[in-house]
Amino acid sequence: MLTRILTAFSEEALPMDAKLLLQAKGYHLIPCTTYAEAIGNILEDPPDLLITEKGFDGGKDHELIRAVKACLQKTNIPAILVLHKEPGNLDWQQYPVDDIMISPFPPELLALKIELAEARLLRVFDNNPLSRLPGNTSIIRAISRIIEIERPYAVCYVDIDNFKPYNDRYGFTQGDDIILMVGKVIVNAIEETARGDSFIGHVGGDDFVFIVDAAKAASICERILANFETVKTSFISRQDLEAGGYVEKDRLGRDTRFGLLSLSIAVVLTGPNKFSHYGEVSATASQLKHAVKKKEGSNYMIDRRSISHVRK
Repeated sequence: MLTRILTAFSEEALPMDAKLLLQAKGYHLIPCTTYAEAIGNILEDPPDLLITEKGFDGGKDHELIRAVKACLQKTNIPAILVLHKEPGNLDWQQYPVDDIMISPFPPELLALKIELAEARLLRVFDNNPLSRLPGNTSIIRAISRIIEIERPYAVCYVDIDNFKPYNDRYGFTQGDDIILMVGKVIVNAIEETARGDSFIGHVGGDDFVFIVDAAKAASICERILANFETVKTSFISRQDLEAGGYVEKDRLGRDTRFGLLSLSIAVVLTGPNKFSHYGEVSATASQLKHAVKKKEGSNYMIDRRSISHVRK
């Protein structure tokens, strides 16, 4: 939650009813009436959000906004600019703000704008910077949601086998291309067959998670593996394809022969009274992934045990 809000206005700008509403919602307001005061607060203890007015302290509003956006202690601090008239042809390069408001405004609208800034910030921070897929926070939230539902779902953990030696041989740029390709293969397979009520997330590196209806898990895994095997040949040299692998250094620096890229998918089924916490799902998947990765080539394995963790 964006609890600390710096308000930078040359004169008192927020009406009392707006202050009371924000305080009731748990926000701590830090009022500043000069540029020097505002900058001092930003450098000493950066706020979670900035609200300032056009023309603040003799026209230093854009300098204040840029200082907030350049803050290294807290990145991506949202900024809301209050205008006292229609913006016209305002140069948005000079004003890299996240939202605008035109004064006067109702307190409820201001609270809504702040909530929107919070939601947008969570989305930006959570998304994986490479694939743009939802990250760990969204993955935990999605798993936590389905373990509370009686309807069975499949939580599928995807891992790219032999990814590190591939990176060593082909370079990190092509390694990133492989990660993007796997993400697209997963997205396309699910959009084609199970778009409704499904989820796809990127844990980080070469690890993905997707959630689908339990009844569709096997067919989707098969489609993902088949499409991956077809597409991966474009990312591997003919020489390595013909040899079926290559020699690279292992983690101990020893020359080791590695097979070609493959996928391992560990599928954990949820249902009534199976799990009480997302961590239990992750732990079960880790055990399953260890087993499926022992198989040669691309494979998936479904945990069909009736009860893994009984609710207390």
